[in-house]
Amino acid sequence: MYSFIWFLLIGLAAGWLAGRILRGKGFGIIANLVIGVVGSFLGGIVFGLLGFRTYGIIAELIVAVIGAILLIFIAGMIKKK
Repeated sequence: MYSFIWFLLIGLAAGWLAGRILRGKGFGIIANLVIGVVGSFLGGIVFGLLGFRTYGIIAELIVAVIGAILLIFIAGMIKKK
């Protein structure tokens, strides 16, 4: 149960950070937070497929932010079409 709560908190933080990094390219604070949670899951999958493992909250946050940035970028490309 606690790991799920940590996953959500890290995802929310990642969405907020990704929104700050991609100023003007996000979808608003609420959408960025949701994208952050989904992006953290995506980042974990991508880094896992590449053979990387995360140990610690900072590493998990970095992977989640990268996943959220990737997801915001992909969603922005889809939104433009």
